[in-house]
Amino acid sequence: MDLRKIKKLIDLLEESNLAELEIKEGEEVVRLSRVPKAGAPVAASAPVAVAAAPVAAPAAAAAVAVEAPAADALPAGHVVKAPMVGTFYSSSTPGAAAFVKVGQQVKAGETLGIIEAMKMFNQIEADVAGTVQAILVENGQPVEFDEPMFVIA
Repeated sequence: MDLRKIKKLIDLLEESNLAELEIKEGEEVVRLSRVPKAGAPVAASAPVAVAAAPVAAPAAAAAVAVEAPAADALPAGHVVKAPMVGTFYSSSTPGAAAFVKVGQQVKAGETLGIIEAMKMFNQIEADVAGTVQAILVENGQPVEFDEPMFVIA
């Protein structure tokens, strides 16, 4: 991995609110993590609370972690989550029609949107067939890993 890629990873880490980032390319591994500045308050996040939950109830802990970030309840259906950190785009080019709209029927494998990460455009595909019940992210919005993006029923 060259120095330019590492610098871009550092910029990506600084622009996001991530505490740690690990990238593997073949046998090469780069791990970046933030160290809180002295005197800066350290806020507890949902993953910390989930890690402190009893091991006997992993399903209950996971349910709490999914519901905590969303202020409103998600519509019933299959939730498509972001597979990576990046910027979400609803269409292939600015001004073009969105890949999908609420109420639209989709097939498994159909493109729902694009996530740009490190100048690479990655298609987000429906992993189930059904009707798009909700689009939870806006065009141009940064997304975090595992963030709910679409609900398909």
